Amino acid sequence: MWQEYTYSGPNGSRPYFVYTPTNYQVGVAVPLVVMLHGCTQKAADLATGTQMNKLAEQQNFIVVYPQQTSTANQYLCWNWFDLANQSRDKGEPSIIAGIVQSLTQNTVQWTIDTNRIYVAGISAGAALAVILGVTYPDIFAAIGVHAGFEYQAATNSNAGLRAGRKGGPDPRQQGLLAHEAMGSLARAVPTIVFHGTNDYVINIINGDQVVQQLMYTDMLASHGTYNADFTAPTTTTTGRVPGGRSYVTYGWKDANNNEIQQYWKVNGMGHAWSGGNPGGSYTDAKGPNASQAIYSFFLLHSLPTVQPQEQEQTTSFWQSVRHLVKDVLHVKKVE
Repeated sequence: MWQEYTYSGPNGSRPYFVYTPTNYQVGVAVPLVVMLHGCTQKAADLATGTQMNKLAEQQNFIVVYPQQTSTANQYLCWNWFDLANQSRDKGEPSIIAGIVQSLTQNTVQWTIDTNRIYVAGISAGAALAVILGVTYPDIFAAIGVHAGFEYQAATNSNAGLRAGRKGGPDPRQQGLLAHEAMGSLARAVPTIVFHGTNDYVINIINGDQVVQQLMYTDMLASHGTYNADFTAPTTTTTGRVPGGRSYVTYGWKDANNNEIQQYWKVNGMGHAWSGGNPGGSYTDAKGPNASQAIYSFFLLHSLPTVQPQEQEQTTSFWQSVRHLVKDVLHVKKVE
């Protein structure tokens, strides 16, 4: 069932659409997946292209599609590149968080498992998904980033266009900024990234930077349990869609053997949702099924139960590491 709603909050209002599976029963707690469209797209277009509703029917979860308005951006882009939309409780991140809260509190229509709320997006929506993972790590158990940008890859529209072509700032520097933005809520946020090697709208260097930035943020936020090396993934697998594209999947695990990051590079694919339905815009049916891969990754993760005493034992050490790295980056920048 597809239903339209409008969210209004202190930082603005947006329409949003909710898909509820046919056999869903209120009272049974299920996951919630937030899907964020790209520029020139609308919610229904993204739903058609990703076929996430079809997957929701099979797996029994709720999907919500927030929609940008032409008054907020004439191209229907989420304004991820605007500094006003890169912090908690401000701008568009707060609106998306408000929409999620609306669903979780509407217990007459849905029973959402609040430990299994996820967000994924493409392009501008993917960039906003990264921001949401950083600014609301207490809400989103994991994030999916399809052809997106690292945190604060840009802070104005011109810089956003430039990042699309050449990439953003040093991912380590951005990783540090993201960790600071998390504040006391900091935790390692599991992430799955998809990117086409022939994406000329958002160059694949940005896919690399998303992984590197979040890898660094997660290292700082995990208090030492996650210490990955971008050049040395835990696992590397290759595959090919029958009659379609080849791809490589990299995975990085933490000290407890949990896969924290997954990176799919799809060979020859442009700016498109991998494995998508041609009925939607920005899709490539020849790629591996990104919707299935993203949801399968999501299912591996739920919000953790943090033991404050355990966290206190390691916080001071990792604060020292953070300050040390910050000093090193500052020196590097001065040189």
